Amino acid sequence: MAAATLLPKPSRPNPDFATARFEDAVPVRPFRWSWGGRHFPGWYWAATTGQHVGFESWLERDRLVLMDFDPAVVGMASQPFWLHWHDGSRERRHAPDFFMRRVDGSAVVVDVRADDWIAPRDAEAFELTRRACAEVGWGFERVGAPQAVLLANVRWLSRHRHPCCRREPVAARLMEVFSQPGPLMAGAAAAGDRLATLPVLFHLLWEHELSAEQMDVELLGPRTVVRRAGGGAG
Repeated sequence: MAAATLLPKPSRPNPDFATARFEDAVPVRPFRWSWGGRHFPGWYWAATTGQHVGFESWLERDRLVLMDFDPAVVGMASQPFWLHWHDGSRERRHAPDFFMRRVDGSAVVVDVRADDWIAPRDAEAFELTRRACAEVGWGFERVGAPQAVLLANVRWLSRHRHPCCRREPVAARLMEVFSQPGPLMAGAAAAGDRLATLPVLFHLLWEHELSAEQMDVELLGPRTVVRRAGGGAG
């Protein structure tokens, strides 16, 4: 999809953009790499879409991992459009960090900035973005640093996000073992050789076919209680 401008100056947001597939948009500006720079740009391969999505900082990368892990998210793109406005003295523009499509068809625009790194100009840009998104029926989120333990767990699981980690006979045994909640490592051993079962177990956790208790407060470990998603007691 070609780059686009959400708010053609000086008019209100174009209503046609409400139905545009910005999750397929290409970035409206390039990602720049500079030796010794403060930013850490790169490309993240998203299991949700099977495509690479750009990021410009580790904080943005972390948010991409969490979006990729979210089963309610079905599409995402970075720097999907320009938002133009006049601040009273000159023309300004802002490219939000991400566009996110949810499984129910709704859309959310996401800007990533740590709470203690929001300058007045940034706050103005985020507020204008929120208002423009509301005009076309989209949500808007300005997010900062994610919860540390949850992020650590999801980043670990993301190492096993690729479909090549799935082996159906092993997956079937794991789903049977964890039809009753039990400790992660004991269940992996019950399903076979742990060298073979653990990567598949982590992939099933990534895919939400299995679920782990308290992922937002405890790091995954041998005694983490695992169960089939949507089933089991406890």
